[in-house]
Amino acid sequence: MIKLGVREARTKAARGPLAVAATALLTVTALVALPQSTAHAADTLGAAAAGKGRYFGAAVAANHLGEAQYVNTLNTEFNSVTPENEMKWDALEPSRGSFGFGNADRIVNHAQGRGMSVRGHTLVWHSQLPGWVSGLGASDLRSAMNNHINQVMAHYRGKIHSWDVVNEAFQDGNSGARRSSPFQDRLGNGFIEEAFRTARAADPNAKLCYNDYNTDGVNAKSNAVYAMVRDFKSRGVPIDCVGFQSHFNSASPVPSDYRANLQRFADLGVDVQITELDIEGSGAAQATGYGTVVTACLAVSRCTGITVWGIPDKYSWRSGGTPLLFDDNYTKKPAYHAVLSALGGSDGGGGDPGTPGANCTATYSRAEVWGDRFNGRVTITAGSSAISNWSVNVTVTSPQKVSATWNGSPSWDSSGNVMTMRPNGNGSLAAGASTSFGFTVMTNGNTTPPGVSACTAS
Repeated sequence: MIKLGVREARTKAARGPLAVAATALLTVTALVALPQSTAHAADTLGAAAAGKGRYFGAAVAANHLGEAQYVNTLNTEFNSVTPENEMKWDALEPSRGSFGFGNADRIVNHAQGRGMSVRGHTLVWHSQLPGWVSGLGASDLRSAMNNHINQVMAHYRGKIHSWDVVNEAFQDGNSGARRSSPFQDRLGNGFIEEAFRTARAADPNAKLCYNDYNTDGVNAKSNAVYAMVRDFKSRGVPIDCVGFQSHFNSASPVPSDYRANLQRFADLGVDVQITELDIEGSGAAQATGYGTVVTACLAVSRCTGITVWGIPDKYSWRSGGTPLLFDDNYTKKPAYHAVLSALGGSDGGGGDPGTPGANCTATYSRAEVWGDRFNGRVTITAGSSAISNWSVNVTVTSPQKVSATWNGSPSWDSSGNVMTMRPNGNGSLAAGASTSFGFTVMTNGNTTPPGVSACTAS
């Protein structure tokens, strides 16, 4: 379960340049004016989780709050947010005593305007520290750490549900030792306790969490964290919750003792939160992993919520692994349907209303391109339940014409521009399974991509 440098890798990806959609020019005010979702109570992740007494959140980047589709998905699906980088030390206090809360405030204000709770991330961490912190001696460092906690928590007093007070203070591997950092090296083991005591005084009503990665199963690192929490509880050190980042992939899947590990921490008298969930992969395997995590949380009464580390795959810190619940086009993936199902909700996926839970997604991609034509491909993926049939509409823009199709049975509307594609044989797909069909578009001078409707399943 060792993933070296996961946070450092995520930081680089999260803070790197990203393409900005044309809609980025929209103001936050305009975005806040978007209509509230009219989805039924259990039709979204946040609503379904709330029905189980939990939150379902997402890590949010302020620079995406100008993208309408990003904000619409955030507003519709989630009831909690965690600022991705905007509350880290280098963002809030780049020079000693000089604080800038603009980007973090933007996220908090958006969340509050939508009735979402906010997790604060993070007060004391060895990474993303401005250079001036690392150059301080012990006395100055202690003063700077406590002042940073006091100033930040005072600014957000009453607005933050849970704070990651200290983040990733233990080494990877089998030693169970503390990680080398300016705080550990100059202040010793006591810096964690001091940070929590300072945080309690700064905002007595906020939940105070310790957060780490590679602690999802029972291992040397999680045992060391467990021993610290047990000690803190026995001595009255204020700690309310433990965060489990839960970054998984095929090499480090959800551990078999995941639920038991959450439960043993809960048994110490702290809440447990899944704070940065993402699972690399696709299809049924990814959906199964997400379902396992949600089911484990629901089985532990003190597991109060789940946060996924991002919204669409393209903005993930490891986008190449497509680890999130929405693809680059914000289409719900099989993993989304698995999560919603595990939470007891159902969106129907556009399926036959007489077949509860039937759902599928349709994803378009352009294939071969020639001077006068191009090939398109649509991938159909079943949701968390098996389906027996599906259909998708493909609309081309006149004077384009579809000249050939394969792996499907097409029919046309009277204009000849809308093609309804159905299976040309057995339309059955197991939960999370995929199939595809293709077509050739004669451009006739118009290279506009075709429109692809939502998939309808039964």
